[in-house]
Amino acid sequence: MHRLSGKVAVITGGNSGIGFATAQAFKAEGAHVAIVGRRQDAVDAALAHLGSDAMGFVGDVADLSIHERLLKAVEKRFGAIDIYMANAGTAILEPSSAVTVDNFDLQFAINTRAVFFGVTRALPFMRDKGSIILTSSIAGTRVMENHAVYAGSKAAVEAFARSWALELKTRGIRVNVLSPGPVDTPILAKLGISADVRPAFDEQMAGAIPLGRMGRPDELAQAALFLASDDSRFVTGVNLKVDGGMSLA
Repeated sequence: MHRLSGKVAVITGGNSGIGFATAQAFKAEGAHVAIVGRRQDAVDAALAHLGSDAMGFVGDVADLSIHERLLKAVEKRFGAIDIYMANAGTAILEPSSAVTVDNFDLQFAINTRAVFFGVTRALPFMRDKGSIILTSSIAGTRVMENHAVYAGSKAAVEAFARSWALELKTRGIRVNVLSPGPVDTPILAKLGISADVRPAFDEQMAGAIPLGRMGRPDELAQAALFLASDDSRFVTGVNLKVDGGMSLA
């Protein structure tokens, strides 16, 4: 049985990594899916895999003007929204002494401000009893080297979720957080982890994660599917850490 049959889902940052894997999982369960990404070629490539009942929207979520245009486009094609996943994010890992104002503002603009206004602008387009999922990180609660600004931006998102879970209770809209640990996605290359140092990096991660390896995007997608579906109908305001136990170490 399709757990999301007839549901409409919006996933920011849905053209790659966790977002794309989640779009695939949602679509396989019967949802109409809209993905948002910054690059036309990446969105087009994702849509080629997702096929029918999927639409793409190109824009930078840090530009708050795109959110209402996106939501109106989704409503026009699919109708009201049932699931909103604020997944787009960025990370610049550096010691606090090296952080520039521009790098600070960029991370908070994408990871925090865009999440806040993306969700609040999505609410008028959402059906009651819907699901909101905010992608955070275990860095929001676990101290990690060179993560101060990134961690702060994600900790704020987790605070939003707790507040919204109560604010939206009368509409039956559930709000939860998905906090990945290290996951094998294209963002690793963007963080400067090249192919030649990747084996050493993987070995280091395996030693830090109780389950002995990094996560896979499809594993995070299955956790997001749980939070989106009626399987979690009595779950709201939680921070689901999908990290192989790393937050315990």
